[in-house]
Amino acid sequence: ERFADFPRQRFEVAQRILKKQVTAPDDLAEATMVELDMGRLFQGLWLDRYEEIMPRYGGKNLVCVACKVGMHARSVLYGVEHLVPMVAVGYTKKQRHYPEQTAVFMEKIAAFAERFGITTIFPVYEAFDDVQVTRQVLEDFGLPSTGGGERKCLFCQTLTTATEAEIGRYLDDMLPRVGRYLEYKLAGRVQEAALVFPPGR
Repeated sequence: ERFADFPRQRFEVAQRILKKQVTAPDDLAEATMVELDMGRLFQGLWLDRYEEIMPRYGGKNLVCVACKVGMHARSVLYGVEHLVPMVAVGYTKKQRHYPEQTAVFMEKIAAFAERFGITTIFPVYEAFDDVQVTRQVLEDFGLPSTGGGERKCLFCQTLTTATEAEIGRYLDDMLPRVGRYLEYKLAGRVQEAALVFPPGR
């Protein structure tokens, strides 16, 4: 991955913005940044077996869907273990061409998280439908309005022509397995959890 320092910088900027928005900044609750590693899970969801997986979904590239499933799974696990009842996701309607920001993905991932008692919200999805609105809000907070401002993934520019039907089928197949993985992890059954997504070789 590239630009590995972006998350820390974003966190620090968010803290500064919050302090400017309140009258008593010293009374703000302490915030901690936690990075969740889902690399092994992502490998199991796509990379280890993509030659087997792709033909099941019309040969479509679902690498970003698999990655986001891994991210959401880790956030659910963290939420359950640390009593965090809600996950806020920054997907936006203007980016609905990305397969992980489609209605089918958001509906299915929110329902999946709800099984574990975690509510998933998409607070800026509708509000950031327009590029100019997004730019105005970001610049108003003193944030960069172009270039993403986030760490860059090796797969971030990969083409996919996957439809919501193919995305939905993939999720219907994978989310039950991810659910088993989480149940085993939460029960402390690490061997069973590891075997849900065995390595490709």
